Amino acid sequence: MSHPILSEFDIVFAGGGTTACVVAGRLAAYDPSLRILVLEAGQHTLNKPIHVQPYQYPFNQAPTSTTVTFNIGNPSPRLNGRAPIVPCGRGVGGSSCVNSMVYTRAPASDYDDWGANGWESDNLIPLMKKLETYEVQPDRPTHGYDGPIKVSSGGFKMGISDEFIQVGTTYHKRQYADDTDDLETCNTYSPWRKYINGTTGRRSDAAHHYVYNQAHNPNLHVWDGKHVKRIIFEDKRAVGVEFTSDPVSCSDADQSSSTARALKLVVVSGGAFGSPGILERSGIGAEAVLKRCGIEQLVNLPGVGENYQDHNLVFVPYLAAEEAVTMDALWRGESILQESLAQWNSSGKSLIAQNGLDSKIKWRPDDEELKAMDPVFQPRWKEFFQDRPDKAVAIFTAFAGYVPPLSRQLSGILAPRSYISASYYTLYPLSVGSVHFNITENGKEGMEFTTGFLDDPSDIVPLDFGYKKTREIFRRMASYRGEVTAGHPDFPEGSAAACREASGPVDLDAPDIVYTAEDDEAINRFHRDIVQTAWHSLGTCAMKSEADQGVVDARLNVYGVSNLKVADMSISPLNVGTNTYSTALLIGERAAMIIAEDLGINCI
Repeated sequence: MSHPILSEFDIVFAGGGTTACVVAGRLAAYDPSLRILVLEAGQHTLNKPIHVQPYQYPFNQAPTSTTVTFNIGNPSPRLNGRAPIVPCGRGVGGSSCVNSMVYTRAPASDYDDWGANGWESDNLIPLMKKLETYEVQPDRPTHGYDGPIKVSSGGFKMGISDEFIQVGTTYHKRQYADDTDDLETCNTYSPWRKYINGTTGRRSDAAHHYVYNQAHNPNLHVWDGKHVKRIIFEDKRAVGVEFTSDPVSCSDADQSSSTARALKLVVVSGGAFGSPGILERSGIGAEAVLKRCGIEQLVNLPGVGENYQDHNLVFVPYLAAEEAVTMDALWRGESILQESLAQWNSSGKSLIAQNGLDSKIKWRPDDEELKAMDPVFQPRWKEFFQDRPDKAVAIFTAFAGYVPPLSRQLSGILAPRSYISASYYTLYPLSVGSVHFNITENGKEGMEFTTGFLDDPSDIVPLDFGYKKTREIFRRMASYRGEVTAGHPDFPEGSAAACREASGPVDLDAPDIVYTAEDDEAINRFHRDIVQTAWHSLGTCAMKSEADQGVVDARLNVYGVSNLKVADMSISPLNVGTNTYSTALLIGERAAMIIAEDLGINCI
């Protein structure tokens, strides 16, 4: 998988993230004679500890990291003037090599809602099963047991998760279920499985399990450090790509352009941020965007770069009991790290094979909770959620450790002790944004990115309620020792909601905190200051009709040209109620099947 001097291939992938690895790997296995090239701007991830050791995942988000790209959004008045930061994976395997490895699947109805021929859930469930080996429980009808991606409970059981579930099933009056990722179960507390191999304790990512495991195939080429400039067309037929050495991955390299010719197909797979830019630089997009950048229009597709969607996430830190087992000591590099590494190397077990997330609820408000929420949310509830009992409004979870929000780093001022963090994120926010290629005033290539976060007034309501509800749950957990004041809303002096240290939890039947109108304003302001991406960007090359601002059809063909497809999270026309790794893998499996059918290759 080095860089031999070849310029002609059957299929060229512009981008080497999660979905590209699935498609390229499947096609190479279906027909080993296919000459396939994957061009990836980031670096190889093969066997690198930061990618394969699960506990290291937060280090990919460090400000100096080169394993993610930090996309900076336009400042927004809805975020109190803040410019949001949205990272995405950068390296072979993309976000599958840097994400938090939580195993979540959307309700089956999400895919039916897409309304795309061939993408109905009945067609996709066999592919969901094909891609996974579910190591948790046998004989579950929607789970798979012989696929490349391993799903397990990780290498160490966190007691924090038992506390979260115990309070959730008593104080919060919800049921317990073993599996809330069966494509329909919702609103119950459950364990949270992981994309971690239960035997080796390694991350289960797309690069290692679809591509690197085929190093024996001389026709599968993965070139890292390559930035795709544009697609090359003859008339309106895609025949190849133009690329350069990536300036971040290869800072000393020659920046002159090279070309790779594609005899059968070009697949754009740069993700929700990369794919619209590749199309726009190739003359495919809205006239105004292309004109602004001095690019001659080949196809008028105004949907390119529009329909940007994400999930809105908040982390809130709490103090934990001294004896609580959390990820903090490991992340600080204390003596437990060497002991844990030795155990992981010998057995695949220990905190190394953990992400700190062992339980969750896909939450829907009950009648009482709905009444307590701002009425601005009511129309959205009635129109979208009320009659769809499989759709959760948000996910609530307990993190065994301190996780810094992207916009507020407290690590430097926090005492070296154990922490627990509440995390809550909405799954179907209404707001949408956009991502477009741009050329800055000094002639540099850049991105015009608007997240849209909280633009719709209903989107903040579940967050405001989520703060109050998770705080009540955490106050009742055995390991609770108070709030980390700097990571909470700035409540007015004398407020009953003021944060403080505590000697232990309150009783299960203790009264809830009563919040004043001023307290509610503080919570709302806090969320506008701190709400962030859930790392689930999608939608910018939507699979919809051309009349509805679509970019690709149900066979993933880009409208108006031939021999060009898009395959990544950018094709998702609507939001999905899940952490998006499961959907990215699924899109890859479906895309591989579509391409194999187009080329007359047997893909059984």
